[in-house]
Amino acid sequence: MATEYRIGDHVSWNSEAGRVRGKITRVHKQEFKWKGHTRHASADDPQYEIKSDKTDHVAVHKGGALRLLKS
Repeated sequence: MATEYRIGDHVSWNSEAGRVRGKITRVHKQEFKWKGHTRHASADDPQYEIKSDKTDHVAVHKGGALRLLKS
């Protein structure tokens, strides 16, 4: 089973620019629209909105793309 993250968890993920760090701001457990596209999520496979620590950029990723960071 994949790791489940919570709002406020500090995580990192890989992007084109390298590793990015941020905090989870929202957990999606059902299908939702994101920037004009339908994103698929479920209670068993949620997607997470994460706000970057360095910019105002908000990304959405599945849990498998994230790594939990120590506080």
